This record gives sequence, C-alpha cells and structure tokens, in this order.
Amino acid sequence: MSDPRPIGVFDSGIGGLTVLAALRTLLPDERLLYLGDTARLPYGTKSAETVVRYARRAAAYLAHHDIKLLVVACNTASAAALEPLTECTPVPVIGVVWPGARVAVVGTAGTVGVIGTESTIASGAYVRALHSLEPDLAVHARACPLFVPLAEEGWFDHEVTRAVARIYLEPLARAGVDTLILGCTHYPLLRGAIAGAIGSDVRLVDSAAATAAEVDGVLRRGGLAGTGGGSVHLLVTDAAARFARLASLILGDAAVPLELIDLPD
Repeated sequence: MSDPRPIGVFDSGIGGLTVLAALRTLLPDERLLYLGDTARLPYGTKSAETVVRYARRAAAYLAHHDIKLLVVACNTASAAALEPLTECTPVPVIGVVWPGARVAVVGTAGTVGVIGTESTIASGAYVRALHSLEPDLAVHARACPLFVPLAEEGWFDHEVTRAVARIYLEPLARAGVDTLILGCTHYPLLRGAIAGAIGSDVRLVDSAAATAAEVDGVLRRGGLAGTGGGSVHLLVTDAAARFARLASLILGDAAVPLELIDLPD
C-alpha cells in the first residue's frame, strides 16, 4: 500500500527546517509541505493559550491541503498544543518532545540537561517525559530565550552566539550534565556554539532524526508511505526572502519552492 498525500510540518520559523531536513533524508519518496509561521514568531515567549491558538490555525491550514500526517516541528507547540491538535486534527499528529526524550534516556549516565524556550521549559514537558521513562533521572532545565533570534538572524556560530551560550550553559556544566537535550528545533543550528560552551564530553540530543524515525514507523504501520515523487514545498506567513535565504543554507537547496500565505483567524 502507498499514499501520495503530503506530510504537513509546521514551526514558528526556520527551526523546524532541521526536522524537515531529517524527514527528507530518511523519507526521500515523500511529499513534504512545511509551514513557517514567521509572522508570529517566536512562539517560545507566548502564553500557552496563545501557542495553542496559533498551532490550531497552522494545523487547520495544512489539513486543508489533504495531508496524511502532521509533524509539530516546534518544541513549544509540542509541549503546549499536542493534545489539542490530536483532538482536532483528522490525521496522526507527531511532536518532537517524546522522540528526543527517548533518545536522551537511552544514552545518559544519569544526569540530563534540557534547554529550550521560556514556554517549553515552563511547561515541564521534557521533565515529565524524562521522568516517566526513567524516574530516578537527574534533570536540569534552563530557558535560553536569546537562541531563537540568534538562529533566525543566521548567527549560527557568531562570537555573540558563543558568548550567550557560555552564559546560559555554565550552570548546566557545573551541574555535571552528561547529556543535553536541544529542546528547540532552532538550537541544532547553533550546535557548534552550544558544544563549545558545554564541553565536548557532553552528548547533544536533538529530536530531528528521532522524530523522522517515528514518522517513518507510523507511515509503515498505517500503510501510508509514499512511493516516488518526493518533493518539498515551503509556506511562510512573513519575511519570505529572508526565510528563503536561511532555508537554502539549512536544506542545502536553493531551488525549494516558497510561497507567502496568510493564516485565517
């Protein structure tokens, strides 16, 4: 069995492109439709109620394009809105929190750090997921709100980014974390600066590859896998030219179609 319908993916901006890249690598035969809600970024500084409202709009727009599966490629939306989205979306919905937590638990020696947006950290989603998988795990969480605007600016390994990373991560280094979850899909773009600040002996976990693997499993079990004709189409709600420039860097492809849209209320 096969299903030619696209997979819908959304994030507030460019961060979810790290998940999109992992999906394209693992699932080259799939049609991928990505929505970056750049007019409303960052989600990470918004209240949970606002994030749920934004996430519902994005999911509804993608659902109208006859998607077969929805990937919430945003840790903030995964933490705040996954359950509401699952209830109102007529296709399987996969977030990024649980895949990352499972990878972290498998490889840790017992002390895990989590960095994310203010909303993600305040939600406690990662702490709950980690402790449900391993109750005795020591977990240290820290919000790093400046990382998203630095990534959106394209300052992936800038001296300012490295300085901010040292300030944010010093408490986690002192706590002796052996595994660090990059709890925002923007953060893998800053991997070099983060690794330099936390130390080379700390394992970094981002959920992109784990999420792609979970999507693959759901497609196979449901008979939804595509066969041939893989493609990527990008949708944004603002700053199309800037998004296109950064997307070409992340995806390594300057020819990905990009469309400026508006999300109805």
